[in-house]
Amino acid sequence: MTRLGAILAGGKSSRFGSDKAEAMLDGRPLVEHVFAGLRNQCDEIVLCGREREGMTSLPDRPGPDQGPLGGLNAALHHAAERGHDEVLSAACDNAGLPADLADQLSPPPAYADGQPVIGLWPAHLAPLLDDWMARQDNRAMMGWIDACGARSVRLKEKPANINQPEDLTELEDRHGL
Repeated sequence: MTRLGAILAGGKSSRFGSDKAEAMLDGRPLVEHVFAGLRNQCDEIVLCGREREGMTSLPDRPGPDQGPLGGLNAALHHAAERGHDEVLSAACDNAGLPADLADQLSPPPAYADGQPVIGLWPAHLAPLLDDWMARQDNRAMMGWIDACGARSVRLKEKPANINQPEDLTELEDRHGL
């Protein structure tokens, strides 16, 4: 079984006020923290919805401004094309991913309770997500979760979900960074 890691980073960071993926935490951009959290759990990692030097990038599918589902859709198709069985997804601001995240979420489809962008998705769902997004302009993550029958999993440790600069400051203070 092979797994693709997908960092979903196509958002506008409007609540954060600047490029969230590149915001610094402990001397490294948030996106690098997420990459490090996925590295030992995935055979390949892609960055969805943006480009960054040194990372394989995928444009959101079917196009930009699709929300997290655009990145997940691109990742599912890439995984299917490359022969991966599943996709482990996280947002670019989900620093502190558990080292056993994929194990906690297995079997797919499953997502982290309260953080639906963090999930484990079978690659064979790619055409289903295409069809679902094409109907009535569906972009809601929870709607997709219901449509594909994903189950909610309460993780042992909750990863960061940084939406505002204050969230980043609080995380740094809490961990002494």
